[in-house]
Amino acid sequence: MNRDERIKTLKQAAAERILFLDGAMGTMIQRHKPDEATYRGDRFKDWGQDVVGNNDLLTLTQPDIIAQIHVDYLEAGSDIIETNTFNSTSISQADYGMEEIVYELNVEAAKLCRAAAEEMTAKTPDKPRFVAGGLGPTNRTASISPDVNRPEFRNVSFDELVKAYTEQTKGLIEGGVDIIIIETIFDTLNAKAAGFAVLQVFDELGFELPIMVSGTIVDKSGRNLSGQTPEAFWYSMRHLKPFSIGLNCSFGAEDLRPAVVDMAGISDTLISVYPNAGLPNEMGEYDELPDITAGFIEDWAKNGLINIVGGCCGTSPAHIKAIVEAVRDYAPRKVPDMEHKLRLSGLEPFVAG
Repeated sequence: MNRDERIKTLKQAAAERILFLDGAMGTMIQRHKPDEATYRGDRFKDWGQDVVGNNDLLTLTQPDIIAQIHVDYLEAGSDIIETNTFNSTSISQADYGMEEIVYELNVEAAKLCRAAAEEMTAKTPDKPRFVAGGLGPTNRTASISPDVNRPEFRNVSFDELVKAYTEQTKGLIEGGVDIIIIETIFDTLNAKAAGFAVLQVFDELGFELPIMVSGTIVDKSGRNLSGQTPEAFWYSMRHLKPFSIGLNCSFGAEDLRPAVVDMAGISDTLISVYPNAGLPNEMGEYDELPDITAGFIEDWAKNGLINIVGGCCGTSPAHIKAIVEAVRDYAPRKVPDMEHKLRLSGLEPFVAG
């Protein structure tokens, strides 16, 4: 299938059933216990600073590891797999002095994903697989000062974010993604910069891809780091006309449910959710077993709350397989026909009339 055919097929599938994302990339990478030499590979063996922890770099230095993770998730039942590009912007790669390879990181990550998806689609032509190009939040925030003594200070500007996201989006599209996913959004202004960049790239290229938007909640108050409620967040992002809106990371599915209910009730597009495997323990590890995660998500499906579901931190192919088995027989959430009103947002939503 060409790009347009894949997008048409994706939308048809989403209308018929709940779709499944993959799970955590970092969790699976750490199972290989990569050290500095693993990250460097041959190409960067003489790099002038440490690169351990730069998971996106493994796309270039250890492509077999990344490709196998994609395959493992596809075999577990994922319909949509995501590129290993969470930190593949010039802003995030500056920590490693690797800004110059950002475009290559995105192109090659997308190609790895595309190859895995095509291979699996050939095996299961009745269930085609799709590739989502991931735009992470970066390690900077446009809304909040990193210096408590200088509340007016910002360490990144909107224009700098747009430039970084533009480069990333172009690389992902060149590599062959079907979807752009703006994810783990803790600062709505960062996400708006990403959305602005993506739409500009679409205008330049003369075609559009579906956009998924996924925020993250930072505590039990139900707000993101920049202070918005789920409803206000949706009103801030709905101008992108996203294929889906939703939440990821945050905490486990049990604690994320109230926010999912809120978003499902007011969003006139698909709802996507991929929670963590519970909350981390004192060692920073995730203990929630696959059947527990799947049980919580089955409740969401039973109550008609979700259209697309997967896993974030701590989840594995075993979690995705359990979620697929628990959820696949439920109908997808019906997208509500919302009454036309003026809907605005600050930290709280405002609906006129």
